[in-house]
Amino acid sequence: MEIMDIGLDLLIVLVTAIAGGMLARWLRLPIILGYLAGGIAVGPSVLGWVHDTETISSLAEIGVVLLLFAIGLEFSLKELLRMGKIAVLGGIAQILLTAAAGFGLGRMVGLDTTGAVFFGFIIALSSTMVVLKLLMERGELDTTHGRIMLGILLVQDLSVVPIIVIMMAVGGEAGDLWVSLGIAVAKAVGFIAVMLVLGYWGMPWFLKRVAGQRTRELFMLTVVVVCLAAAFGTYSFGLSAAFGAFAAGLIISQSGFARQAFADIMPLRDTFGALFFVSLGMLANLQFIGENLSTIAIVVVVIILGKFVICSAITRIFGYGHKTVLMVGTGLIQIGEFSFIVALIALDNKLIMETHYQIIVAAAIVTMLMTPFAMSLNSFIYRWLSQKEWFARQMTGRADPDMQIQTLELSRHAVICGYGDIGSRIAQVLEKQKFAYLVIELDPLIISKLRAQGIPCIYGDASNPEILAHTSLDKARVLICTIPDYVAEDLTARNALRINPKLDIVARVHRDSDVELLKGVGVNEIVLPFFEGSLEMIRHTLHRFGMSSTEIQYILNNLRESQTGQPRQE
Repeated sequence: MEIMDIGLDLLIVLVTAIAGGMLARWLRLPIILGYLAGGIAVGPSVLGWVHDTETISSLAEIGVVLLLFAIGLEFSLKELLRMGKIAVLGGIAQILLTAAAGFGLGRMVGLDTTGAVFFGFIIALSSTMVVLKLLMERGELDTTHGRIMLGILLVQDLSVVPIIVIMMAVGGEAGDLWVSLGIAVAKAVGFIAVMLVLGYWGMPWFLKRVAGQRTRELFMLTVVVVCLAAAFGTYSFGLSAAFGAFAAGLIISQSGFARQAFADIMPLRDTFGALFFVSLGMLANLQFIGENLSTIAIVVVVIILGKFVICSAITRIFGYGHKTVLMVGTGLIQIGEFSFIVALIALDNKLIMETHYQIIVAAAIVTMLMTPFAMSLNSFIYRWLSQKEWFARQMTGRADPDMQIQTLELSRHAVICGYGDIGSRIAQVLEKQKFAYLVIELDPLIISKLRAQGIPCIYGDASNPEILAHTSLDKARVLICTIPDYVAEDLTARNALRINPKLDIVARVHRDSDVELLKGVGVNEIVLPFFEGSLEMIRHTLHRFGMSSTEIQYILNNLRESQTGQPRQE
């Protein structure tokens, strides 16, 4: 009967996760908030439907192990280095500066010195899940501010491992603090050394033998066993189970089986991850929150303002413009999902008290909830300000203090807004054909490379009318808008047509809903990359069925006209 009771509790938790997740999606909020809200609803402080919360919490800890294992599998040093200094140095600076500010906040809420230090690191972490979801929904993954945020978040996620290792050492110390830390670091280094040896020589051979059986079930079971064995190994060794899982993921990521391992582990990770966040919600004490609203409100305000100022300042120091600074600062104001993990470990090791844990949970929920609204508000404010003549002129001077933009003398040229994958390919083709072009780009690193190559370029926001005024649009053949940000594309097109109403504009969009809007502005050609890709696949497929090129082109033109309202003759 006890087994059935546990099964019923587990069923209630999973159904709650589904209901909370669906509600969050319907409200266009991060799904984690749905899990947390569901946990609060069925937890002891509200409905009390779940009776064996300890067993549920024990199962939820598997979610922590799988989350860290997935981070290890996904980690790519090459990708991190590709994001540049702003990701590595900026990410480290953000963690340390926020932790320092959080130390003072921790002391304010009654923590001792050690607890306040870890309180600072807890609030320094932001939510990869929340930010990634927002960037995807807004179509801003490939923007400058999107790449910077993801780079900083990757560094934050990696920092969880050493934070947990140090926390376990401090929490379990029996003697001198530095001796305990030294022993913990030595254990961690020793474990990593053993894992590296196994990973370099043993793991690829073993995984290859298992994969050679051509049975997906066996391969998935092997991956799960490796993850749990590493987690249990580090736990038995006196370290965190999450650290072992991360190390195991890191080792497998260096083999040729990382993608398959990640695909197999994802359903388990998501299921146990949902279980983890619902169990966190069950730990929330609504009575405590109601009695300490003023303290929680102060903590939330300090976290939001502190993280906004720190993240914005770091982005500005690395040379990025107003828009990037504003969006990065706003996007990272929340407390992250790994903050819950670190907070739970701190609570278990008596580094923080139950009251402080409740403050962290409440602050995390509020900051996660406010992030999408803050980003939308900042987008609106920036859009309004950027079109004001005085603000646009000020941003132009700040963007290019050397005023190199005034020396550009072009005619019958193309203006490329955004030098990402698409913009750079267009520029390469124009270069080979000896056609003149000019690039507008927000990333100072890209601008430095372009200027070193002698390519005409302007550092700034293409939607800024003062920037566009220096691009000789009255003499240009075409303006190509490859910016992965609909708001910026819309403003760029409007301001460009004010300068040259007859200008030919081609723009790419991510969403079908943006097509009609940009057509209304006056954009001549609208390209949906995913739709165009599907047309090429249709072309290839119809060829295999023996249709002529003329017949195929007729079908494709009809499809394109129905999608964008603009047939093309090829």
